[in-house]
Amino acid sequence: MVTSIANLLAVLVLAPLLPGVINKTKALVAGRTGPPLLQVYFDLAKLLRKGFVVSTTTTWVFLAGPVVSVVAPVVASLLLPLGGRPALLSFTGDMILFVGVFALARFFVAAAAMDTGSPFEGMGAAREVTFSALAEPALLFGMLALTRMSGSLSLTGMFDLGASAAWQKSSASIILILASWFIVLLAENARVPFDDPTTHLELTMIHEVMVLDHAGPALGFIVYGGALKLTVFAELLVMLLIPSRPGSGALAFAASAGGLVGVGVVVGLVESSMARLRLVRVPQLLVTATLLAGFAVVLVLR
Repeated sequence: MVTSIANLLAVLVLAPLLPGVINKTKALVAGRTGPPLLQVYFDLAKLLRKGFVVSTTTTWVFLAGPVVSVVAPVVASLLLPLGGRPALLSFTGDMILFVGVFALARFFVAAAAMDTGSPFEGMGAAREVTFSALAEPALLFGMLALTRMSGSLSLTGMFDLGASAAWQKSSASIILILASWFIVLLAENARVPFDDPTTHLELTMIHEVMVLDHAGPALGFIVYGGALKLTVFAELLVMLLIPSRPGSGALAFAASAGGLVGVGVVVGLVESSMARLRLVRVPQLLVTATLLAGFAVVLVLR
């Protein structure tokens, strides 16, 4: 229990490092020094020192979006067996809650965007909800395949020793799930080729256009919640890649942390090697992710 709590606290504290790894990788590939690894911490400290600027036309929903966007990944982290240790909260069917809390956060962020009355933010909310609706089936199909392979209906059972045995029995299905979930990670966290977190071209933005009216601590909550969500999705991939416990305590934590850094480097390389897709192409890639996860289910059912 103590180790599980320590792993959760480590994730909460170190989550802003993952965007820093991605940005550093992109800078090195481009031949630049780039921002420091701790840049997101500096940004969060600056935003939290500022005051709230809230339009008089908005309601409580406008501030509920940033709060829920932080609470949702924290709840999701409680359900994951971080660092090879049992999850702090585990029960049969907890994978449905895992997907549901992110859907709830998405609903509140989209509602906060529409609460401003801005047509641009409403456009971003519509795009975000549409693309997420296409990404969720891939996530659920992957969990369905893992349920079949591990014989467990909880996330702890899926990613514990059951997943280790699954690599031996059905490595092809695991590889398909990894490919599918990596696409989902990019889509759910507004990364290239689905979105570009550095863009300011309003007509092509998706996530960033939804938070244009947020500033100060509210924007800080959204930035931190985004880093935490990215870390949670990356942890899903790491737990599939390193299903067996390489040891206990510090060794297991080091393996998990090394895996997260590896995912960050891969995301940085992907963003350095390709441009953002046209919006009409995004659904096609998300459907591909769903098909990959669906094939994984077929393989384990045959």
